[in-house]
Amino acid sequence: MTTAREIMTAGTECIGAEETVLLAAQKMTELGVGALPICGTDNKLKGMLTDRDIVVKVLGAGKDPGQTKAGELAQGEAVTIGADDDAGEILRTMASHKVRRLPVIDGHDLVGMVAQADVARALPDPQVGDLLEALSTD
Repeated sequence: MTTAREIMTAGTECIGAEETVLLAAQKMTELGVGALPICGTDNKLKGMLTDRDIVVKVLGAGKDPGQTKAGELAQGEAVTIGADDDAGEILRTMASHKVRRLPVIDGHDLVGMVAQADVARALPDPQVGDLLEALSTD
């Protein structure tokens, strides 16, 4: 079966936990992505930062994106997938955690990102439909 390593986008960039949300937004714009992993000074994954997080938790809350650190928005442990995990595990993880993007980890190293669109391209239609349904329900 297809593995995360085979369908992921490699070369995923992090935003440092001590870097500002403004820098994260600029990086998202430059890379054309809607989310960035948050990495600590130890290069370990601390969480995910989405464009929605920036709008709701920073701008909507009246915070200054130039002063707010990305690490302040990291919530708990990031949901990840192993590079050699199969597509079935990717589907289960996305559905159970209601996430559309998964950082791909090889050991302790971030090696890529699997997005809902990657899964949709790699899997048969019925499985994709099940994932979309799971992500769309509360």
